[in-house]
Amino acid sequence: MSAASTIITTEQTAFFQKAVDFIQSIGIPVLFKEITGKSFLPGISIESGEIVVDPEKLKYPGDILHEAGHIAVVPSAERALLNETTICTRPMREAEEMMSIAWSYAACVHLDIDAGFVFHNEGYQKGGSDIAVNFKEGRYFGVPMLQWTGMALEKTNPEHPEIPVYPQMLKWARD
Repeated sequence: MSAASTIITTEQTAFFQKAVDFIQSIGIPVLFKEITGKSFLPGISIESGEIVVDPEKLKYPGDILHEAGHIAVVPSAERALLNETTICTRPMREAEEMMSIAWSYAACVHLDIDAGFVFHNEGYQKGGSDIAVNFKEGRYFGVPMLQWTGMALEKTNPEHPEIPVYPQMLKWARD
């Protein structure tokens, strides 16, 4: 993995591989090839519901989990239609963005990856580290929408305390 004017550490490389393996294990393809056009995030794009990584242009490897979140929270029947343009024009794009952030944090917890890997200071309008701190302290957003889709529970159900609550997920990809 090469980086476009950013030093990618050995730890980030290990986290990236762990993330790729996880993303593929939940049914989201990850392809490594050149991205010829402009992408919203350096070195990562979504094409036909698949994540495309250009190792020569990749700047922030943690962005892959956020992009996977975008794909995972969209109904399965609509995933193949996702690309850089359609994500921005979806009727529920704001809710899906918040769900993607919450999904990304849950993935970090699940994979035992530091949340700063995804929520870096150059992302999220330079507020990535604030998001990581807030989520770590239990101040979440996006979780009610994950619950609405059946992907996570916001609070413990007293009748079923054995069912895990966020940041544990009930399922990683929406039906």
